[in-house]
Amino acid sequence: MSSSLVEYQSENHIATITLNDPKSLNAFSTPLKKSVLTALEQADADDDVRVIVLQGAGGNFSSGGDIKEMLSEGIDKTVISNKIKGMVEGAGEVSLKLRHIHKPIIAKLEGAVAGAGMNLALTCDFRITADNAKFVQAFVHIGLVPDAGGVYLLNQLVGPAKTTELVMLGDKISAQHMAELNLVNQVVAPAELDDAVAKLASRLSALPAQALSSMKHMLNTHAYAGLNEALDMEVHQQTRLAKTDDFIEGVTAFIEKRKPVYIGR
Repeated sequence: MSSSLVEYQSENHIATITLNDPKSLNAFSTPLKKSVLTALEQADADDDVRVIVLQGAGGNFSSGGDIKEMLSEGIDKTVISNKIKGMVEGAGEVSLKLRHIHKPIIAKLEGAVAGAGMNLALTCDFRITADNAKFVQAFVHIGLVPDAGGVYLLNQLVGPAKTTELVMLGDKISAQHMAELNLVNQVVAPAELDDAVAKLASRLSALPAQALSSMKHMLNTHAYAGLNEALDMEVHQQTRLAKTDDFIEGVTAFIEKRKPVYIGR
């Protein structure tokens, strides 16, 4: 299966799913999310596939949610809120699929790894990153909360104090800092990224698949049991925040490439 927005390849028990919208830095538009889900379902159903690699085309993993899509029907608050509700639900659906597939999933990261893109990477089982990658929980800069499980996943991985810092300040995080936080498994030079991912994928594909599947099931039960509830909360909060003046100011300033001026409502 391949579409214009997602490429799918399977070889030697390894399925590679490539986000293929480099002009938007692989922003998670609704069409791209649907194509990713289709590709993940194909990899899940194929008994020959033992490992999945998720990557982005054009030197970037993903810039996160598609802000242009948020504003595609104008800036009426109710219209935008309904639009964002669907987008957040779609991101959550991808997060759940990444966890519910009982095959190891490797996120291959480089360039922009922002917003929902960062959180979907956190949902994967392994993360290998080039040292040129920049990670950011960008939501606060447009007056929203993290989606795709962001707050929940970060809290599980680094605890509430660091999660508070990452999501409330929204600073860019280097690949090396991500490694120091134990949020990625390996940092390599860009020229070494393909080989590093291929080596891990090959190693995993040679291990007993049923044992790996059971391990992922146990991890989901013990470490990710609250993900569904967290995703539901994201939809509620994001739908409410999309109606605020600060959100409208945040996205307008982003489009106009200026500093936003928030008024607190």
